[in-house]
Amino acid sequence: MALVKWKKDDLFPTFEVAWDDFFSKDLLNRQEYSGARIQAVNVSETATNYYIEVAIPGYKKESLHIDVKDDVLTISSEKKEETEEFDGNKPSRKEINYSSFQRSFQLPDNVDKDTITASYNDGVLKLNLLKTEANKNTIAVR
Repeated sequence: MALVKWKKDDLFPTFEVAWDDFFSKDLLNRQEYSGARIQAVNVSETATNYYIEVAIPGYKKESLHIDVKDDVLTISSEKKEETEEFDGNKPSRKEINYSSFQRSFQLPDNVDKDTITASYNDGVLKLNLLKTEANKNTIAVR
């Protein structure tokens, strides 16, 4: 909901001001109005690994793409669904739904990029990023 601005002397805002505020560019670019959404991500760390979990329900495992380039991990996918209703032998309605997403993560220097593993179950993509031997060791302060 957008706040409507008006002059202190005006009891009610003009129609033009209310119209401009309602259909402002800012309002139309919000995620809840544009249909866009950012996938939920959990990132955790242990002494030997980083873990990334991405909630992407409704996507097929075959459509998921995971790439590492220039220390950036990118997860992306797209899907297209078509439904068609018929009235007898004639099509009466056809709907096409297209959705896609892409998330990118800057990898720390201590990630072994050659051993990244991934699994996808029940709409959750899990990535396991192994730390390199050189950076696993920590120095305990006594």
